[in-house]
Amino acid sequence: MTIRAITLDLDDTLWPVLPALIEAEHCADRWLKQHHPDVALAWPIEAMRALREKITVDYPHLAHDFSEQRRLTIRHAFAECGIAEAPVEELWRIYYVARNNVELYPDSLAALERIAARLPIASVSNGNADLEMIGLHHLFHARVNASGVGAAKPDPKIFLHAAEALGVAPTQILHVGDDPLLDVVGAHAVGMRTVWLNRTGDAWSHGPEPDFVFSNMTELADWVETATDTHR
Repeated sequence: MTIRAITLDLDDTLWPVLPALIEAEHCADRWLKQHHPDVALAWPIEAMRALREKITVDYPHLAHDFSEQRRLTIRHAFAECGIAEAPVEELWRIYYVARNNVELYPDSLAALERIAARLPIASVSNGNADLEMIGLHHLFHARVNASGVGAAKPDPKIFLHAAEALGVAPTQILHVGDDPLLDVVGAHAVGMRTVWLNRTGDAWSHGPEPDFVFSNMTELADWVETATDTHR
């Protein structure tokens, strides 16, 4: 197996995303309570969360764009309170900054640095993580997300877009991610080799098995160094 590049999921692969998402909701809620208390009262966190889920259902053409889903949620919440001009960008900025205040898994940074020294890496994400804000952008050759491509994993388009950005054939790319369907099955469908980063020790039950199963990024970095040494 000759691997010339890595594509890598971000949320729940390099960091746990849920703590950042919860804190982002609380930051937005605190701002609302200070500047728009009537809206905050009408739309507490749980209600705002339910509204966003409704937006996801009602606007399926935005399934690939989490950022626009949240902006639309803000507009709807304010409109329901009789406010036509919602402070969308201000509230979105507060949410976005907190959403990107993530804490890396302990193994992620050192492993990324080791891998980037051997192979080009492209991020492939359905979410709206900002690698520049997080401070990892210098380790990535390309950054690909669903909103930019117009398609979300497991759609083949996003994986093929990443391969094009890397200038490497899909069959020579190893895709790494935590989600069996979105990452492993999706990447396998375009001919990529796959790694299931299974930090929780779950059993596989999603069809074609991954080429590798690693429990952390250190194991991936070990494999990359061994593989690239073999082909030198």
